Amino acid sequence: MAARGHVQDPNDRRLRPIYDYLDNGNNKMAIQQADKLLKKHKDLHCAKVLKAIGLQRTGKQDEAFTLAQEVATLEPTDDNSLQALTILYREMHRPELVTKLYEAAVKKVPLSEEYHSHLFMAYARVGEYKKMQQAGMALYKIVPKNPYYFWSVMSLVMQAISAQDEKLAQTMFLPLAERMVEKMVKEEKIEAEAEVQLYFMILERLGKCVEALEVIRGPLGDKLTSELQSRENKCMMLYQRLQRWPECNALAHKLLLKNPDDWQFYPSYFDSLFHLMDQSWSPPEEGEHCSEGLVHHTVAEVVRFVEERIKCEDDKDSRSLRGPYLARLELMHRLRERSCPEESLLGDPLELMVQFFGKFGDKPCCITDLKIYLHLLSPEQHVQFINHLSEAVPLGEQGEEGFAFPEDTKALQRHLCVCQLSRALGLHHSLDMDGKLRLITELKAHYRHGLKFGKHALKTELQFSDMYCLMAAHVYIDLWTETGDENMAWQCLGILQEGLSHSSSNAQFKLLLLLLYCRLGAFEPVVDLYSSLDAKHVQHDTIGFLLTRYAESLGQFAAASQSCNFSLRFFHSNQKDTSEYIIQAYKYGAFEKIPEFIALRNRLNQSLHFAQVRTERMLLDLFLEADIVLSLEESVKAMSLSAEDDIPWDNMRDNRDLTVFTSWDPKERQLTDEHRSQSLEEESVWLRIRSLTLRLLASLAALGHTPSQQNSEISNENGVGDKTSVFSSLLSELSQTLQTAAQIAEKHIQYPFLGPPSTRLAQALSSGSCQCQAAALQLSVHLQELETAGLDDSSELQTQICNGFKSLVVQLQEILNKCKGDLLEMKESTLKTWPSLLENLIFFVETVCIVLWMASYCAKILRPLKTSLQKKKKKKKDANTALPVVVCGFQELTGSLQDLLNQALEHIKGQEIGMTALKLAGLTLEGCTQEEASFTKAAMDKVQSSYLRSLQEVGDLLKKRAETIKNLKI
Repeated sequence: MAARGHVQDPNDRRLRPIYDYLDNGNNKMAIQQADKLLKKHKDLHCAKVLKAIGLQRTGKQDEAFTLAQEVATLEPTDDNSLQALTILYREMHRPELVTKLYEAAVKKVPLSEEYHSHLFMAYARVGEYKKMQQAGMALYKIVPKNPYYFWSVMSLVMQAISAQDEKLAQTMFLPLAERMVEKMVKEEKIEAEAEVQLYFMILERLGKCVEALEVIRGPLGDKLTSELQSRENKCMMLYQRLQRWPECNALAHKLLLKNPDDWQFYPSYFDSLFHLMDQSWSPPEEGEHCSEGLVHHTVAEVVRFVEERIKCEDDKDSRSLRGPYLARLELMHRLRERSCPEESLLGDPLELMVQFFGKFGDKPCCITDLKIYLHLLSPEQHVQFINHLSEAVPLGEQGEEGFAFPEDTKALQRHLCVCQLSRALGLHHSLDMDGKLRLITELKAHYRHGLKFGKHALKTELQFSDMYCLMAAHVYIDLWTETGDENMAWQCLGILQEGLSHSSSNAQFKLLLLLLYCRLGAFEPVVDLYSSLDAKHVQHDTIGFLLTRYAESLGQFAAASQSCNFSLRFFHSNQKDTSEYIIQAYKYGAFEKIPEFIALRNRLNQSLHFAQVRTERMLLDLFLEADIVLSLEESVKAMSLSAEDDIPWDNMRDNRDLTVFTSWDPKERQLTDEHRSQSLEEESVWLRIRSLTLRLLASLAALGHTPSQQNSEISNENGVGDKTSVFSSLLSELSQTLQTAAQIAEKHIQYPFLGPPSTRLAQALSSGSCQCQAAALQLSVHLQELETAGLDDSSELQTQICNGFKSLVVQLQEILNKCKGDLLEMKESTLKTWPSLLENLIFFVETVCIVLWMASYCAKILRPLKTSLQKKKKKKKDANTALPVVVCGFQELTGSLQDLLNQALEHIKGQEIGMTALKLAGLTLEGCTQEEASFTKAAMDKVQSSYLRSLQEVGDLLKKRAETIKNLKI
């Protein structure tokens, strides 16, 4: 935990047991040991800090902080205390305090290289670039080492990158950084590659491409050795930026002669050709074409060059390289785009692709290589193309089922590639229902036959024939979406579960199962599937949406909390981790990585998914706990919730990976850019609704805090007036957002099955829950008016509020009616799911919670008003004891809410009884073998069990809510 190497220091020996206890997680013993030591040695500051670390880790943050500050104010300079305080402040997420610590230490020990470098790194953690620049130079003056000087230069570059004013960056920070490096260049003090990289980075950001080129091609460029072709890549980039197309072409041509398989240079080679053609460039009559040598400026030359590369590959005895063959197809694609007649020089695309398949069809990459060039074929050639390919697949004799199978893995890979290309050309989709069912039978047969090649594979390895299984699942999905026959979905689940039993680490099987279970309304099996994917780091942001979208909406509240925590843990640790990456980059001179780390941090902080998960997590906590465990006010306070908006709407980043599912669909069935933008718009509007709901609840809790303020004009900063105006402005914002949401819902946008899942927006509006929640929150404003007016002079307002109460009950009843019906039903030996009924039930629960919080706020206002009214009546000895209208209305409301909850609980109980009685084992699955049926029935059992758990969790929550209604007496 801290430097403990000084054996001669007796304090180290005394502190060692405390370090050991902390390292082993035995925090209580560490605290006790520290106390013992402090009794004997009161001035042993480090023991005090170690005790604070123990307190922090046992949840006593305030005590820990007080202890730490006692030591920090003494401005310690011993290494042990400083390192222990650094650890403590990091665990407290207070890195800014570390800077103060080392600032003081550096003042006391001004010549310590160690403390100066610690101070620099402390500034790096909090992004104080100006102070980093100063600290770096101060360090260089004490110990004139190159790295320290360049730390200071990099800090100038970071000031330029983070500057709001681009002009300031270009006129002050970057030129100063450039001058600092030039000074070192002139003095011939440049030693390391990192220093050259930094010089290049500065020149590039200043737009000084010519100067940068001179650096790269000069003696300094010799130091760029850590990456292959680092100099060439940088030269190519600069030529492109400078639009020096002759050099770009000649360099690409030279590099491709060396390595004809290096794909990154083919696009540069072709791009430069077309730019040269557009500029009608011709070589000079005498001398070299350009500084890089020979330039190919006509299509004929480029075609000849590509053909020569192919001929070299054809003549080789060893295996050919794919690059030149793909380059020919790429060139053909580009020539066709420009309608160049020279396209015919390359040959017939069908023949070229058949030839490519002949050479590389047994490689798994063959499908991805050819898929992007299928558009070169005319629709009439599709079937002919597949027939040609099929002829090049060696299959054995036909078996009993009428299918011929490959006899080794290379033949299997070829056959599989043909199947994948057939699907990519749309030949699968054009089949009728019987054709698709026959195709599924064939794919399954090939899948099971191929399993024999992977008998001795390790558990973590995929089976050679897994893709047949996945493709069969895709055809089942086609049938399900086209016919609506849910039987196809069940069989799809069955075949995927079978695939997973043979290939337990196949991520595509797991992802598709996850999607199917969620679409069928079952979340329970999904949690294990997602955790078995073992998503790493940034994947929590890119694929986390698959999990969090459905967690709460399918009623699995415990699992929803868990899935939100999965994601949130990553986002919160990202802050801390990124600082560490930046520090390591400074230490090892990887300067070009520092802006990348900062860009990653910003990308994650501005992530749409992060904002969604944070909002949903807080709403979920309120629905599950507010007014059950703690009051709404206490819950809001515990969560540090405020009415402020902390979502970066203008810089929102959609980091979802919408291509995570393997798909061979033809272009017209794939996800389009329009789909992506529509999905982002829908997600943003739904997030805005949820965020406003959350902020309104925080405001409602704040309103609930204010004591009765009758007869006083309060509009000061923290008064009632201010809080009411915030609440009202949030309500009008919610109303506008709901109008936008209604326009989106009217479009009925359908995404491809493997595209982004739709949000809950359309269903929230159609169930009526959004409208009912808004109405309940609107009533809180009228209740506020009633509190100000009092009961005597507000008969109209009271009637209005009572009508609002009645309207809420009617709306809630309508939402509940939309939940009625069987979630799972068996019809003529087929099982049908109705997940929308379950989603409506969750909307009912959420809406009831919000109505109850409004009712609780109402009770707080009415109690003192009713008490003061009774006191007045006692004084007047008024015999007329009729209750005010609003009090009667409120009593009716609580009675109706109790009835509604009882109805809902009855419905849930009925569903549970009916579902438990379903005998899935008795289902006869037509056209299935016994083994297939067992996998399919296992999947059905999982769905049934998931529905039962959802009902149980919803029922438990509603029972707790029914208890809270009893406390709403006034």
